[in-house]
Amino acid sequence: MFKSELIETAAKFRSAQEDPSRNLAGCPALVLNADYTPLSYYPLSLWPWQTAIKAVFLDRVDIVASYDREVHSPSLDMKIPSVIALRQYVKQSEFPAFTRFNVFLRDKFECQYCGSGSGGGNTLTFDHVIPRRLGGKTTWENIITACAPCNMKKGGRTPKQAAMPVQMKPIRPTTWQLQQFGKQFPPNYLHETWRDWLYWDIELEA
Repeated sequence: MFKSELIETAAKFRSAQEDPSRNLAGCPALVLNADYTPLSYYPLSLWPWQTAIKAVFLDRVDIVASYDREVHSPSLDMKIPSVIALRQYVKQSEFPAFTRFNVFLRDKFECQYCGSGSGGGNTLTFDHVIPRRLGGKTTWENIITACAPCNMKKGGRTPKQAAMPVQMKPIRPTTWQLQQFGKQFPPNYLHETWRDWLYWDIELEA
């Protein structure tokens, strides 16, 4: 464990505002679990540089890789961590929370009726496969992602009544399944030191 005065020193590191040339705000740390897999793929598990450094001084993480940029105090120079691994394993729950975002992720951000995505200009929402007026419940197995036009077109009918078949049967995904879906949506920026711990850029075998 680092001494308390070192932790205090870490808290006094110059911020990005004090030294804008270092662009510290653009130096997040990829957070790995104790088994060296990302805590989350989508959204990607990232900590601000301040949080990462604090965790280092609290002896809660190991530094796996670092940026070239450094932070300075009167008595210490330190490279900013780019990849850190938790020392204590965080067990993931078997099933993810039932949220709008997680439904969208399960359905790959595509309308399950026409296949259009959020990039096509249509607003994505969610739809009850079996309408509530017919006893349909708000559950993983009865909620799917739908674009606004398809949602309006289907209305209060079943897919069969509306002649709008569902592309993929809705299921309650496990946390592992949702993370696999998340791997298909890489962030806009991947630092080179992250690539060994992620799988978006792995070359596929023939």
